[in-house]
Amino acid sequence: MKFIKVLSVIIILTSSCYAQQWVHFFSEAENARCMALEGQYLWVGTTRYLSKLNTLTGEIEGAFSNFTSDGSNSLSAIAIDQQGNKWIGTAGGVFAKFDGENWTVFDHSNSGMPDSWVTSIAIDQQGNKWIGTNGKGLAKFDGQNWTVYTTTNSKLPNSFVNSISIDQLGNKWIGTDAGLAKFDGQNWTVYNKSNSGLPNDDFTSIAIDQQGIKWLAIYGGKFAKFDGQNWTVFDIGNSAWTSTRVTSIAIDQQGNKWIGSYGGGFAKFDGQNWTFSNNTNSGLPEPYVNSIVIDLQGNKWIGTDEGKLSKFDGQNWTLYNTSNSQLPNAEIISIAIDQQGNKWIGSYTGLNKFDGRNWTYYNAVNSGLPGNIVSSVDIDEHGNIWAGTNNGLAKFDGQNWTVYNTGNSGLPYPFIDAITIDGQGNIWIGTDGGGLAKFDGQNWTVYNPSNSGIPGVRVYSISIDQQGNKWIGTWSGLAKFDGQNWTVYTTTNSKLPNSFVNSISIDQLGNKWIGTDAGLAKFDGQNWTIYNPSNSRIPGIRVFSIVIDQQKNKWIGTSSGLAKFDEQNWTVYDFGPTEPYIRSVVIDEKGNKWLGTKYELAVFNEEKVILTDVKKDNSSIPESFSLSQNYPNPFNPSTIINFSIPVGRVVTLKVYDLLGKEVATLLNEYKSAGNHSVQFNASQLPSGIYIYTIQAGEFRGSKKMMFLK
Repeated sequence: MKFIKVLSVIIILTSSCYAQQWVHFFSEAENARCMALEGQYLWVGTTRYLSKLNTLTGEIEGAFSNFTSDGSNSLSAIAIDQQGNKWIGTAGGVFAKFDGENWTVFDHSNSGMPDSWVTSIAIDQQGNKWIGTNGKGLAKFDGQNWTVYTTTNSKLPNSFVNSISIDQLGNKWIGTDAGLAKFDGQNWTVYNKSNSGLPNDDFTSIAIDQQGIKWLAIYGGKFAKFDGQNWTVFDIGNSAWTSTRVTSIAIDQQGNKWIGSYGGGFAKFDGQNWTFSNNTNSGLPEPYVNSIVIDLQGNKWIGTDEGKLSKFDGQNWTLYNTSNSQLPNAEIISIAIDQQGNKWIGSYTGLNKFDGRNWTYYNAVNSGLPGNIVSSVDIDEHGNIWAGTNNGLAKFDGQNWTVYNTGNSGLPYPFIDAITIDGQGNIWIGTDGGGLAKFDGQNWTVYNPSNSGIPGVRVYSISIDQQGNKWIGTWSGLAKFDGQNWTVYTTTNSKLPNSFVNSISIDQLGNKWIGTDAGLAKFDGQNWTIYNPSNSRIPGIRVFSIVIDQQKNKWIGTSSGLAKFDEQNWTVYDFGPTEPYIRSVVIDEKGNKWLGTKYELAVFNEEKVILTDVKKDNSSIPESFSLSQNYPNPFNPSTIINFSIPVGRVVTLKVYDLLGKEVATLLNEYKSAGNHSVQFNASQLPSGIYIYTIQAGEFRGSKKMMFLK
């Protein structure tokens, strides 16, 4: 059995840019809750987004934001009609239509849709949508009118509908918590343990084969076959099958039944024999299976809880990412853009670099980054990345890391909230409990309430005006420092609206734009102007980020969305369906606004988002395969191995000792065309010479490296 991990997140474009205002990048770690097949494309519903996967290439060709007002509203069911519209239900009682571009949302407030979790969706030959809910019965929607069936107005045996399947005659087979119902549009027939010899009345999943036989999962580890007259019950009980709840059934062209369970993994039933697969005896990544779909080639696609999508071709298992990024955590705290246009993105789980096509992830385990919470990022004139973390300050030159902490430097506190670099190259560092620090590359100067006029020890923002004055936002007010003297503005001696100063930006006229927990303030040195939701159109009371574009517009990220302000007019932008909690805003050279939010990385442009077309921009794609010498060499305990591939390939990178024994597998996954780096940590190995080898398609290469403890 072969096992391959695929993380293909190439952004596929049909032209040189996205002709849309918004692009959303989502986290990898989202549950694959439901799936539907449309030709060669697999649509995957997750906790926060809808993903479109090309089953032939394995590439994500689109990721679409969850359409609900609450980003936590998980997608729970998908069905596709003959026109290609996707009909999607959520755990929050929302039913929506997606035509590939636009969403139409139905809920209890604007339609006859019951206010309940959508458990299942089926579409009949007339195009009617049949919607099962978790406690509010069965709904039918013909495109205009709603009909809801409950236990009080019909013979539906229970209002908890778990599964719906429609046979060739148009009969609806409805699995509930209190029996199975057949509904022909007028008449109801109910099957339960009292009239059918069934062991249990709780039907969790239904599938109908080509002969019209119904295959049903019954709570308690039972599996039933019903030919219209006779029932046959099979006991799924097996030492490898630890779950009593079947979540999904799919039937292949050979008539095999493929069954997913929550906690028991994956099973195949050929009518007589059972084969069980789980995360201990197969390539299934975990035993919590939410959904199964079988494609035209007979491949089984299995969605699981940890955001993993598996493909099983009968012999080999392949893992796919459901996201269009490799962001390990979608709560973005900070963003900076270097001179090459790379985006450096700080989150609660590390630092990500995105070049428009490839993602590189750094954390405290795989790099020299001292902490995983990266709350501030800035870039100096030499291109060095300065990252403020929860465990110190890091400088990264693209190859080497230098770490400054409270033990080896004058840094006064390990948790860093703000970094700004002045015109002389000094690094100004705001900490979460030690005040403000200045670092000139050799010497440290610390400012705190005991030795200076700074009003507090928690510094959240720093900005420098044209005269070189430092404007410092703390949780105890705003301070101005001219190098010698301090001027402090608080809610008691000024019109500063709140003592929590989250962000500061300075325009070309020298006006200070100050984001606080109680709105936005403009300060020209003498006069204050306050903007909040009660006197303006600013969308949120908490202002986290302010950036000023070339047209002097102020772009403001708040706890409730994004706004543009030209000092006369406000424009508030519909962030889309997820919670519009915007922590960071930066603008690139194309005018795109990169937004770090609570749940995702978003890009916005009033005209259209312009991202590199990776099919046409080959400037960073190498011409040939190559494996570089590791550096440093000799090393202790870690070293970096670089390789280049001109086309996407499954890449295997392994390390052997001189006796030919494999000591480490560094890679065994799909990599897109480009230049790649892998870190090797040999701390658990003895000193000596090791050989690292690469295989990418027909290309093979190897080199020696020396580990010295």
